Amino acid sequence: MTDDSAQDSKEPRAVNTAHAWERAYWARRFMVPVEQVEAAVAAVGDDPARVAAHLGRDWPGHEPAT
Repeated sequence: MTDDSAQDSKEPRAVNTAHAWERAYWARRFMVPVEQVEAAVAAVGDDPARVAAHLGRDWPGHEPAT
């Protein structure tokens, strides 16, 4: 297993919006309002990469090293 694989395994596999704390987590993660996260999940499903793309955000969302 490479370092990249280890990092990927720590990322959530689904955008769960069942609870308020989960909605808040994803809103902070994508830096958008909760309502946009909920709308994105309704539009494209719960795959984080698809939700991020729908929101115009990078996934996994880490800033590139400079």
